[in-house]
Amino acid sequence: MIDQKKDQPKKASPEKSHTDITTTSTGKAPTKISRVLAYLLQDHSLNRFEAERLGDHCLHSTISRLSNAYGLNFNRQPERVPNHWGQPCMVTRYSLPASERKRARNVLKMLCSAAGVNREVAA
Repeated sequence: MIDQKKDQPKKASPEKSHTDITTTSTGKAPTKISRVLAYLLQDHSLNRFEAERLGDHCLHSTISRLSNAYGLNFNRQPERVPNHWGQPCMVTRYSLPASERKRARNVLKMLCSAAGVNREVAA
């Protein structure tokens, strides 16, 4: 067991970004799939490294689930980015087309109500 020095600040939990629109009246945290969908609904896009901030370590599986189980279609754009060691690697950037936003909002409402999370969904 490694002791932390008392004069060193403790590591904070991951900082909340401006994309956190969750209100948890029940005290339950939103699911990974709902966090990713809410982020994409705000007209953002994600690749696998960026999804780590949202707690998603396997973004392609989350997108696959949203596509296959809920019928959502996503834009997929290949891009080359540096990996954690600075070496270039190919990833996919996912975004939600405007034509899918209404369906995605309904899916997000359903996911949040099933999980017992109260989430305001932006129009």
